[in-house]
Amino acid sequence: MRVSVCVGDYAKTPYCIPGLDMNVYSAEELCYCIKENAFLLDMSFMSDGLLHWLEQECGLKELARALHPLMHRQGSLSSFVGMILSYTGLYSEQEAQEVDRALKQGAGLSRIEKRKSQVDYLVGKKKYLSAIREYDSLAGKWKELEKEGEPLPAVSCLASILHNKGVALTGLMLYERAAECFLEAFETGGDKSCYRDYLAAKRMSLSDDEYVAFAAECADNYEDALELERELEGYLTQWEQQPQYLLLNNRREKRGGPDRQSYYEEGDRLIRTLKDSYRNSVSG
Repeated sequence: MRVSVCVGDYAKTPYCIPGLDMNVYSAEELCYCIKENAFLLDMSFMSDGLLHWLEQECGLKELARALHPLMHRQGSLSSFVGMILSYTGLYSEQEAQEVDRALKQGAGLSRIEKRKSQVDYLVGKKKYLSAIREYDSLAGKWKELEKEGEPLPAVSCLASILHNKGVALTGLMLYERAAECFLEAFETGGDKSCYRDYLAAKRMSLSDDEYVAFAAECADNYEDALELERELEGYLTQWEQQPQYLLLNNRREKRGGPDRQSYYEEGDRLIRTLKDSYRNSVSG
């Protein structure tokens, strides 16, 4: 069992971390946010406001004094963050090194690229609705900066934003909307995989007859459509070998048999599981 001793006081007034919009009330909470979002931090993290908060709200005058020269003599963000982590002792040396690597990886990225990485993380956690809203916000910000003539990342970043919004939509089984995103991503400058995902989303949103008619209209990409069908057949074969598929088949046998009570109880359990999964994907 690992026990951590808190450093400093618990603040009455929280500190809002710039760029992350996260409120923290202690040095330990600050370190946790640093570790979990290191890739997104930039030089705005080094501020007089943070030093004032550490000194006045957390009572960490020694730490604030040690950080002051790093901030005002153009010290690196890596050194600044490293000093905070070292002072609190919340994380091991190996974990601190991981934070340092993440800071250096994100150093050359724009705010849009960093924010996109954070939203991609939401998709990985199946927080699809929150991710979709954030992708829309990023796409809107892109258009705003473009209109103002501000510098932007490569257009492939915008294509990736649109594509990953499509991925989030497929997580909610909104295949028609996902197809629109994949196609827009491809036309924006995405690679061939965007078009393949567009075909896959159309395949899921259309009936068999409708998809055959649709594929016939895509003569230039007929080979892609054939390859998709082969992949889908392979996935179907794999699915039929999965425990979940075998469980559903066994349930069919119980439906008309003497063990009907077990059939309905198992059905209720499966429905609850699916509902919980869906609520998790649309929460936030």
